Amino acid sequence: KMPKQKLIIFSKNPVSGKVKTRLAATVGNANALKVYHKLLEHTARITGALNIPKVVYYSHEVEQRDAFAPVDFEKKVQQGNDLGERMRKAFSAELSAADEILIIGSDCYELQTHHLKHAFSLLRENDAVIGPAKDGGYYLLGMKKVLSEIFQNKDWGKSEVFEDTMQDFKELQLNIAVLPELNDVDREEDLGSLREVIS
Repeated sequence: KMPKQKLIIFSKNPVSGKVKTRLAATVGNANALKVYHKLLEHTARITGALNIPKVVYYSHEVEQRDAFAPVDFEKKVQQGNDLGERMRKAFSAELSAADEILIIGSDCYELQTHHLKHAFSLLRENDAVIGPAKDGGYYLLGMKKVLSEIFQNKDWGKSEVFEDTMQDFKELQLNIAVLPELNDVDREEDLGSLREVIS
């Protein structure tokens, strides 16, 4: 019997001055917003190719008209005070109707559909799967049950998040699969091929 899989996408509402603030510091708010729209389109495209239920959790309010077509994506609003609590609550809500859940953000232009399929296949054999980002965070997390420790006592803006999370897994004595390291787009030097969006 195939496990019931679900994908959670965390997305910020695309508001100038509120998204990609570190990028905006050098390229300006308007350009940072353009880049973020491109990242959202990319995320919708690579996840749309997966034939499983998908839910987008927005930071403040549901966007009706955006890259995530309502026919393919369920839409909800994040609940909680910090990123950890918001992710934990999203996992808890979705695990009531699924066996395996991946959560991703919408900042990783290197992330492709094959990474997501690979992550689900690894999750079948392991307790959790994680995709480290080059900045020290992670771009993907997959679990089969809510492990609250993973979401607590983290400084979410800092470069130790991935290491601290791996330490939690170790202390819980869990089998963890680690995906290739990918680059989140946070600063101007992370733009790569996205630079053409603002040129």
